[in-house]
Amino acid sequence: MNTEFKNVTWIDHPLVQHKVSLLRDENTSSKDFRQLVSEIATLMCFEATRDLPLKEVEVKTPVGMANTNIIAGRKLAVVPILRAGLGMVDGMVALIPGARIGHIGLYRDHETLQPVEYYCKLPHDIEERDVIIVDPMLATGGSAIDAVSQIKKRNPRSIKFMCIISAPEGIKAFIEAHPDVPVYTAAIDKCLNEHGYIVPGLGDAGDRIFGTL
Repeated sequence: MNTEFKNVTWIDHPLVQHKVSLLRDENTSSKDFRQLVSEIATLMCFEATRDLPLKEVEVKTPVGMANTNIIAGRKLAVVPILRAGLGMVDGMVALIPGARIGHIGLYRDHETLQPVEYYCKLPHDIEERDVIIVDPMLATGGSAIDAVSQIKKRNPRSIKFMCIISAPEGIKAFIEAHPDVPVYTAAIDKCLNEHGYIVPGLGDAGDRIFGTL
């Protein structure tokens, strides 16, 4: 696994890696696949939010006063790339329930392998928010690159991209297009095949999440 890409964080926590192994298995049911995607998103969210700023507050406990920390007023937005990205949303908001949810709809043209945008709806105050874009797969990078470009037009405070499985070709294209956007991934696989699918990957994440194989 190539872990030398700049601005890319490989999340190698044992629980994440175990669940990714189950996710890859072709015998994993859609129900279990959906659950695993959500659980992995929750675990990855810890790392993607590690740099949130804190401020000290005083709290009265049942036995005294405590000086402790809370998040320093940062507003977050989770933006799934439709449709597969929807599978990661519940896992994210389990940890950050105050986050607003946006949506970007893109599909990949199977001839050109380029993304085609058909929907974009973001929180009205997106310029005040730190955005985490989520999609289970980073294959050619086209959809992720286009999603970031669309959100950059709205001038958010910051953008991060989080995926479960990635290909070296997709990471390279992404960081060339958006070197300022951190990438968080649970796996960097071998390559893309001639159809633009990640090898060994896990197949079509959207089809496996929604049972449309």
